[in-house]
Amino acid sequence: MPLRILIFLFGFGLTVIGLTYIIIYLNLLSIGYNFLEYVKFIIRRGECLNLLLGIILMLLSIFVKGGKNELYI
Repeated sequence: MPLRILIFLFGFGLTVIGLTYIIIYLNLLSIGYNFLEYVKFIIRRGECLNLLLGIILMLLSIFVKGGKNELYI
């Protein structure tokens, strides 16, 4: 069970980092980028992809059943 908690916390950290960069890059809209160019830009940035990886890790730690020593929720 502690491994699942660590995976969840790691995923949460990655999600926060990715979302922070996406919010920071919103400043591109104020200098003339349209929304489609903004989306294309953040898809190509590695630090913004941390959001997707973090969400996947959190979902896996919540919904994947553990071994025989773990509690089923």
